[in-house]
Amino acid sequence: MPCILLILCSLLADARKNSVITPYDEKNMDSSPIIAIATAPGRGGVGIIRISGKDLSPLIQELFGANSPSALPLTPRHASYLPFFDRENDLIDKGIVLYFKAPHSYTGEDILELQGHGGSVVLQILQERCLEAGKDIGLRLAEPGEFTRRAFMNDKLDLAQAEAVADLIDATTEAAARSATRSLSGVFSSEIHGLVDQIVQLRALVESSLDFPEEDIEFIQKADASGRLEAIRKLLENIFAQAAQGALLREGLHVVLAGQVNVGKSSLLNKLAGNNVAIVTPIAGTTRDKVVETIQINGIPVTLIDTAGLRTDQDTSDEVEKIGIERAWSEISRADIILHLLDASQGPTRNDEKVAAEFPGGIPVIQVWNKIDLSGHRPSVDHIMDTTQVYLSTNDGRGVDLLRDELLRIAGWHQTSESTYLARERHLIAMNVAGDHLVTASQQLEQEKPALDILAEELRLAQDALNSITGNFTSDDLLGVIFSRFCIGK
Repeated sequence: MPCILLILCSLLADARKNSVITPYDEKNMDSSPIIAIATAPGRGGVGIIRISGKDLSPLIQELFGANSPSALPLTPRHASYLPFFDRENDLIDKGIVLYFKAPHSYTGEDILELQGHGGSVVLQILQERCLEAGKDIGLRLAEPGEFTRRAFMNDKLDLAQAEAVADLIDATTEAAARSATRSLSGVFSSEIHGLVDQIVQLRALVESSLDFPEEDIEFIQKADASGRLEAIRKLLENIFAQAAQGALLREGLHVVLAGQVNVGKSSLLNKLAGNNVAIVTPIAGTTRDKVVETIQINGIPVTLIDTAGLRTDQDTSDEVEKIGIERAWSEISRADIILHLLDASQGPTRNDEKVAAEFPGGIPVIQVWNKIDLSGHRPSVDHIMDTTQVYLSTNDGRGVDLLRDELLRIAGWHQTSESTYLARERHLIAMNVAGDHLVTASQQLEQEKPALDILAEELRLAQDALNSITGNFTSDDLLGVIFSRFCIGK
């Protein structure tokens, strides 16, 4: 048992340490102080300039020392109302100054925030003054996401939490915002860390048998390694299910309305959107270009794209119509779900079948039979083989709610409690990779004489995949991509 404890302590230390790949360590980072306007461009009541660096006392002295000596030193985490002067001692603005002393700040460095009036011109003048005052300490403009990147590098946030910062800013629905907040608070990361800890404990059992052959497979069996591995796999499945729901909240759905002319695509778009966003007339072919509208269904952002009526013959002489049809097929190829609109009052036609045959494989298609107010059909959802059919009327609205429910079902959405946390595609990929390694590990344990070295390696690879979610064993390239998508000043 002491041998196992030693191995467990060693593995836990490896799992918990900051093991981001060397090319991105502090020696290779530009640690100069950085500055950015943190509020959105345009007019506003308040505008904020944020500065972060290892030691901002020279800058504070240069900005405020001569004119407000009584305010120095600034009291950390206390607001001071001060004038902002330019180099010639002319007043730029007056506002609130907040000072956060390292390491008790968002980035883990000294942070200075100047809160003045929100005009874009005055903020630019104030930023230029700060850059001038901070030239001796190397103050420079921040890159996108650099404040949060420094928070990550200084262990104020892990990578999943850092991504949640951007997701919270970009959230388009209340449900997405709440889930992003849960991820930012560390709920998702805590789940991943707990899973990694269980893998580490199992690795300790396996690797102790490798190092001490006298405690061979019998010891593994007595320790119920197989049962413990199965419990880990089930826990991973549960976390994945929650993360998949969160990914849907973040990414939303890209739904394309397709079909022949005059089948009611634009009418359906208007009915789903609850607004007349598309022109509807009895004239066939009214829609020549795509019409895009974003709506919410149970908190899920859904982007609806109405497209030009599809013709299976290519003999139309209308050049504008040809371009519209080309764009329609382009949108169809990128759809998450295709709504194939058909006329229930006429029934299926040969042209409808030709259009359906040209839909790309692998994209779910819902056959939407419109105009049931003319056909006498009741609103319903039918599942025939692999085909989903929804009968509705855009004229009186019957059956439209059935379509909304069917969109969520096909997308994989399940109404959940507040336990959902926002996740990204890379998180799902990492969990799938970890799951594959755990499956291989299970297959080894099922063997009469398991290859313990292979088992140990599969567990290690599963652990590495999960650690990539929170930022351990993460490549420089990945970090660059993640933080480059943040806004300036965050």
